[in-house]
Amino acid sequence: MAVTSIVVVVAGASVGDFWDVIFKVPSHRNLVNITNQSALIFLAALAAAIGFRMNLFNIGIEGQYTLAAYTAALVAGQAWFPGKVNILVALLVAMAVGAAWAGIAGVLKVTRGVSEVISTIMLNAIAGTVVGYLLSNHGQQYGQGRRTTPIPESSQLAGWTPWKESDGAIWTLVILAVLAGVTISFLINRTRFGFDLRATGTNEDAAVVSGVEVKKMVVISMLISGAIAGLIWMPALFGGADYYGPPFQRTLGFTGIAVALLGRNRPLGIFFGAVLFAWLSEQANPLALVADISPSIVQITQGVVVLAVVVAYEVVRRWTAAYEQRELKAALDREAVSA
Repeated sequence: MAVTSIVVVVAGASVGDFWDVIFKVPSHRNLVNITNQSALIFLAALAAAIGFRMNLFNIGIEGQYTLAAYTAALVAGQAWFPGKVNILVALLVAMAVGAAWAGIAGVLKVTRGVSEVISTIMLNAIAGTVVGYLLSNHGQQYGQGRRTTPIPESSQLAGWTPWKESDGAIWTLVILAVLAGVTISFLINRTRFGFDLRATGTNEDAAVVSGVEVKKMVVISMLISGAIAGLIWMPALFGGADYYGPPFQRTLGFTGIAVALLGRNRPLGIFFGAVLFAWLSEQANPLALVADISPSIVQITQGVVVLAVVVAYEVVRRWTAAYEQRELKAALDREAVSA
């Protein structure tokens, strides 16, 4: 709070007005938006966390969900399948495309030793360029831009309206975030695969000695990460966007990386981080309207929060390690004296 307050002062704005808006109880419409946005951020962060738990830095989530969203919207818009079956097919396509795009980086790493950081960054650029080209040359004209064929009404999901209809609806496929979180939590903590993943991330050499096929784990982890990334835009696509085009929300992949770090790569921690980021983002517009403060201050606040938490975790980790070493030394000294 202190660092953010200093930034607000430097920007020439009122610190009191800034925090009043940030901590103001959201309206019903704001709560709906926060819930929907939290689901997207959660999925993005979960995708990043899978790689992080194994010391893999999947920076390519942005490209994976962009390509997956475009392909899923394209398939769903063709209405090759009836009603809700169309939705299921589109979800499977999105997961397959995301997994395949992430899998390229995994294969390059285990076969050619290419850093996943470099390969996923390049794949981000390729995905954005490919989607832009396809949309420009084969998309429908829509206003000043282009879009994919809209999804038929029979394949759209009305969502849940907890308050008045004018306050908006919570997207039906927000449930994907819940299911993904529970599934990944179980997979990591209750299965042999999860044990191998955590073991490889902690000490690769020890994992090899214990019989873990590290190369296989790298590829599988990237595939799972990409599959989850492919689902990021699905709640919005079937909850109101109805097509891939100008309303598409970019940078969710990079936001997810920050939230994964904030939540220490644990689904529960990621959940709280996603809600916090969604809350701050939703308050950006009131800041500009009520307090005449640039929404960019919110992005600075998000960065400060992540940095502060990461530093705090590191300080605690080092203190704990030093404390354990002191305790071990004391125990050895006592044993030596008694001998």
